[in-house]
Amino acid sequence: MYRSLTLCSLFLFGIAASTANAADAYQVKDTPGQYADVITPAGQPILRYMYARDTADESKTFDTAKIYAHVFADDGETTLTKGAGGKFPHHRGIFIGWNKLKHGGKSHDLWHVRNTVQKHREFEEIEAADKGARITSLIDWIGTDGKPVIEEKRTYKITAEDGAHAVIDFTAKLTAVGSDVELNGDPEHAGVQFRPSQQVAENQSAAYTFHKDGTDPKVDRDLPWVAESFQVGDDWWSVQHMSHPSNPDGARWSAYRDYGRFGPFTVVNIADGESITFRYRFRVTKGKTDDRNALQACFEQYSK
Repeated sequence: MYRSLTLCSLFLFGIAASTANAADAYQVKDTPGQYADVITPAGQPILRYMYARDTADESKTFDTAKIYAHVFADDGETTLTKGAGGKFPHHRGIFIGWNKLKHGGKSHDLWHVRNTVQKHREFEEIEAADKGARITSLIDWIGTDGKPVIEEKRTYKITAEDGAHAVIDFTAKLTAVGSDVELNGDPEHAGVQFRPSQQVAENQSAAYTFHKDGTDPKVDRDLPWVAESFQVGDDWWSVQHMSHPSNPDGARWSAYRDYGRFGPFTVVNIADGESITFRYRFRVTKGKTDDRNALQACFEQYSK
């Protein structure tokens, strides 16, 4: 049963939310202990924050060991993102993780999550208004010894924008707990990533566009954005993954896999009790990728 968390009197995205009926505004509906949906004014889910934790058996423990978000197609039923299972089952929707996280003299794999877990603690803030919605949660990253190594404050903010199916701002504030933390790994097993539907692994439709000709993501660093188009069902979709200029320097991108997982990875050190924040935008559109100039204009708008 849904529990509505709509708050239609808040100021959101710099715009005063109206007192219109919920049917005229975005809503956030929570299925307690399972997931929270962002619902469009048309009544369809567009983003689903997945936070279930089930340890009934080994399979369920693994399948619920990572917090991530699904993105829905315009039918409100088809997910453009992959959940548990499929090719590389630890790749799920819009997610974050590092496979070589060093804390307290130990290494913890918060990418494959076989003996670690990202565990939802609570919702800190939920807002919804005419032009979008925001979900902010607190997440504990639990290491191999069963103790927290990082406290994360994560936000998925969805904004309505002409010409886009969805604009999703992802923010993760990571705080080291009990010891200094080193976030390390490689572009294939770390960072902030988007994994499209399992269908893309089967049809191998993923194609990438970079901000300029001659870009080699295996060599070049700190790319401002990468766009990917892929096919789900009979439709083509595109996602422009943008890195905010405030992010740590030295990012390397994985943006070449035919199954479509792509995103940046950065080596970062966080002192005990200190924090670092990562900011990214995912602009989702229906159809194949826009031309480079249009994509660059979207990035410039975001970077301001």
